[in-house]
Amino acid sequence: MAAPVIELDRGKTMKRPYKIAVIAGDGIGPEVLTEGIKVLNKTAELDGSFEFQFTYFPWGCEYYLEHGKMMEEGGLEQLKAYDAIYLGAVGYPGVPDHISLWDLLLKIRKGFNQYVNIRPITLLEGAPCPLKDVSREQIDMLVIRENSEGEYAGAGDWLFKGQPNEVVLQTGIFSRIGTERIIRYAFEEARKQGRSLTSISKGNALNYSMVFWDEVFNEVAKEYPDVKTYSYLVDAAAMFFVKQPWRFEVVVTSNLFGDIITDLGAAIAGGLGLAAGANINPEREYPSMFEPIHGSAPDIAGKGIANPLASIWSASQMLDFFGHEDWGKRVLSAIERVMIEADVLTPDMGGTSSTTQVGDRVIDGIQDLNTSNIVQPTL
Repeated sequence: MAAPVIELDRGKTMKRPYKIAVIAGDGIGPEVLTEGIKVLNKTAELDGSFEFQFTYFPWGCEYYLEHGKMMEEGGLEQLKAYDAIYLGAVGYPGVPDHISLWDLLLKIRKGFNQYVNIRPITLLEGAPCPLKDVSREQIDMLVIRENSEGEYAGAGDWLFKGQPNEVVLQTGIFSRIGTERIIRYAFEEARKQGRSLTSISKGNALNYSMVFWDEVFNEVAKEYPDVKTYSYLVDAAAMFFVKQPWRFEVVVTSNLFGDIITDLGAAIAGGLGLAAGANINPEREYPSMFEPIHGSAPDIAGKGIANPLASIWSASQMLDFFGHEDWGKRVLSAIERVMIEADVLTPDMGGTSSTTQVGDRVIDGIQDLNTSNIVQPTL
């Protein structure tokens, strides 16, 4: 739906402003986010009823090496003032991965109760696929990952460190509230889309956490008799992702399993250069965060050859979140057009074009689609 416009006393209208906090981060993050921001600005320009106001924060590994922390004190309090966060990439040599992840990305996810992680696994037209004899229509799923607790709760202990009897404890946290709300969110999404819902767990081996997950899934399923359900163990699901991806439409799973299977899903749907993710606070009490899920790729940082399509796809998710689904679809259609034409692609997709050239070509596609009033991508 279109954004509301604010009526002024003199009969004029003011564009609906969306305040976006930009954390470009490390490696190729600044390069790919630049293209996503260009796309967001272009959609706002063409629509005319809204605009984006970007504020940049220099947080990340470079900031850590200078200040000893990934973000400044009171960073979360600053971010509360924004409608959404646009994140590039986190991680760089010289900073341990557990520090870069926990002190920025997970700090934001947990601090803002972004308990829903949404990752589309859709084989867009023109995207490469390593699977043999699989059609584009057979890879089209939405993975809904629990994003606030589970195996990434950060609970545990490190006992007798450095001694022969050293012991580490990593505790998964599965609360009734946290488990039920993510499963219910997935059921609502499956009902809205008219699609099946598959739960992925490991109840045969994890006899507390995953047995609990399965029980809650079955309880909530009784409230949604119209939604067809399936349940798979995560190892079987990983096999079916490759051998029979058409089994999956909407998927719900825990934090760790969702992290792993969506990387697998990215591999069969065009690669990490096309993988986008949204970290959502459904109640909108706090800003949600949108990001490409690839890493910082320090080996190609600064060379201008990083693939920006994942960051542009995450910009499409942001447009959907703000109620501009028509523009989100136009962006995806423009991405498809770039891949179908295949004459402006970055090296990871077999081309010789730069990051900027690909972003510009997507913008050309958005303008052309706007002129012809085509809004539906060929999904």
